[in-house]
Amino acid sequence: MKFGTKAIHAGLEPDPSTGAIMTPIFQTSTYVQEIPGVNKGFGYARGKNPTRLALEKNLAALENGKHAICFSSGMGATDAVMKLLRPGDEVITGDDLYGGSYRMFTKIFAPYGIKFHFINMTDANNIRPYINDKTKLIWIETPTNPTMQIVDIEACSTIAKEHNLLLAVDNTFASPYLQNPLDLGADIVMHSVTKYLGGHSDVVMGALVVNDDKLHEQLYFILNSCGANPGPMDSFLVLRGIKTLHLRMERHCYNGRKIAEFLKTHPRIEKIYWPGFEDHPNHAIAKKQMRDFGGMISIVLKNADEQETYRIASSFNVFSLAESLGGVESLINHPATMTHASIPKEEREKVGVVVNLLRLSVGVEDVEDLIEDLAQVLA
Repeated sequence: MKFGTKAIHAGLEPDPSTGAIMTPIFQTSTYVQEIPGVNKGFGYARGKNPTRLALEKNLAALENGKHAICFSSGMGATDAVMKLLRPGDEVITGDDLYGGSYRMFTKIFAPYGIKFHFINMTDANNIRPYINDKTKLIWIETPTNPTMQIVDIEACSTIAKEHNLLLAVDNTFASPYLQNPLDLGADIVMHSVTKYLGGHSDVVMGALVVNDDKLHEQLYFILNSCGANPGPMDSFLVLRGIKTLHLRMERHCYNGRKIAEFLKTHPRIEKIYWPGFEDHPNHAIAKKQMRDFGGMISIVLKNADEQETYRIASSFNVFSLAESLGGVESLINHPATMTHASIPKEEREKVGVVVNLLRLSVGVEDVEDLIEDLAQVLA
């Protein structure tokens, strides 16, 4: 089954009681049991809900995985993965990382005795010196947020398997339309479903997709025990959003390319980060493991101080200044004060998250209007 067909049909069946083609919203907190402890697969909605279950089946199919688990947010999903670890364990992760992940790793889990190594992962061999008998997990983003570093998933998988480590990939920026980490050897795929999967900026949700039965059992136990579950209405909205994922991603990629080409030679732009350019670091790896290059672009403004950067970020007509990404509308973001503010200034500047960097989430509007908006702001 091809991707577009899976997006619309995988894991979904007409409602048996009515024939409804859309999965119903099972807005219930509990389920009637025939006798104590015997039910029809649903006992209490923190553990399972039919609407959520349909979404999980659909997400697993999109990532070519066996199991998916939905959470109340991407950070809830990340939190569940970290709860697989124990005090004294070590994690190797990237030095260009979503600010919320960095904050969770350093402020929540490090005090419990889990050690994190933040390294440059553009060469997978950089991982090797940090592996020891306490290492349990490699956590990567690719493309990274916000400088679009490309990490070789297959090479990281080879290293992880050599040392019996788990490899988790945050696939939010690519979405399963562009990249399937399980096919490249990853053990866990994490999504902020809030972004491209939901696609309409109206849901906050996260998900994990795995193939291993035992790993799924462990992660589901964490979800059920700790309660970071999403509601049925949100699950319904994501199911509806996914039905157009392939169409939206085609437009995100088309618009992203046009805007990247416009900005690359613009006199007001000092640097542009977009993995579709042949001179982008690890472009060849991106071309190998991705089907296209997406609608996420970061730019560094030439000779712009903090005040000028703020002025530009606040002067758009079509782009909206906001956090998040992956919706149908185009957004502009200032990572240093918004998504990455929790990372110390010296640490984020080492990887290029400087005060005059802006991140664009290119939507699906008419690209001529988006380019005109950029042109008037940068004039």
